[in-house]
Amino acid sequence: EVEKRHEGRYRKLSANIEKGEVWVRTGKTRWECRNCGWVYEGEKAPETCPACKHPKAFFEIEAQNF
Repeated sequence: EVEKRHEGRYRKLSANIEKGEVWVRTGKTRWECRNCGWVYEGEKAPETCPACKHPKAFFEIEAQNF
């Protein structure tokens, strides 16, 4: 069960990478820098964080699970 879930997540990420959609979403999305916590709202993650200068790879969709 757990491994099936991991496989599904991996396949979805792999498809996003192949399509160039890892840091692009349709509609406004809140992107959070994992290094400093700065949040940006837009369809694409910024190329670099304006607060800490880390690259786009440090951005993820802001978690809303609190």
